[in-house]
Amino acid sequence: MNARGIQRVALVTGGAVRLGRAISLGLAEAGFDVVVHFRSSETEAEEVAGRIRELGRTCTLVRADLGEPTAADEVASAVQAAFGRLDVLVNSAAGFETLLLEDADAEAWDRVMRVNVRAPHLLVRATADLLRVARGLVVNLVDLSAFQTWADYPVHAVSKAALTHLTRVQARALAPEVRVNAVAPGAVLPPDDYEPERLELLRERTPLRALGTPQDVVQAVLYLADASFVTGQVLAVDGGRLLGAPGPPAAG
Repeated sequence: MNARGIQRVALVTGGAVRLGRAISLGLAEAGFDVVVHFRSSETEAEEVAGRIRELGRTCTLVRADLGEPTAADEVASAVQAAFGRLDVLVNSAAGFETLLLEDADAEAWDRVMRVNVRAPHLLVRATADLLRVARGLVVNLVDLSAFQTWADYPVHAVSKAALTHLTRVQARALAPEVRVNAVAPGAVLPPDDYEPERLELLRERTPLRALGTPQDVVQAVLYLADASFVTGQVLAVDGGRLLGAPGPPAAG
């Protein structure tokens, strides 16, 4: 509940796996009831729902393919039916695939953009009235590819750059009733197939000389949930990687 004794509700897309799972559980631990969206991870979604209920919170599951244009309205209707309010929307669901730029045909391009950019827009559009009533918050999950040239993930990188700017546009358009921010995680949950040498290289390239954890991202989301004077911002949770190289090359 918030300071006024109102039970707060959060919707997390892609909320059954990876960072979405951590955010769903973190919000429940902070006292939110949670709507967990999933597409195919039904077993994982049921596990997360069980964990949330063990915490004494209410959880509703909603299955939808966010690549479909009608999915956002379906998810919003599920939130309305279950709780009748929405305080926090976390757009965590995203596609992430290796694809060289010259191999990115129209179908590949549209497949990524539908989920990574169009869906967050349509979800905000579909839930805007609920968010306005609650004077709520949107958190869009981007990543460092929005700011760096990830040549192995070109369409993904462009989609996250677009979502970063969409965050600012949404913040301007929905103010003052709704705040919209983004979180850009660094190496907080590397893929399981990353070799130890690759993980060590990530540590070396991070000013804090460490890898993060999903809990670091959860803390960022919880901060934004109560940061009533923050909107249109991108919070990098990356150990300082966006700082780049420490200085010019050594002489000689």
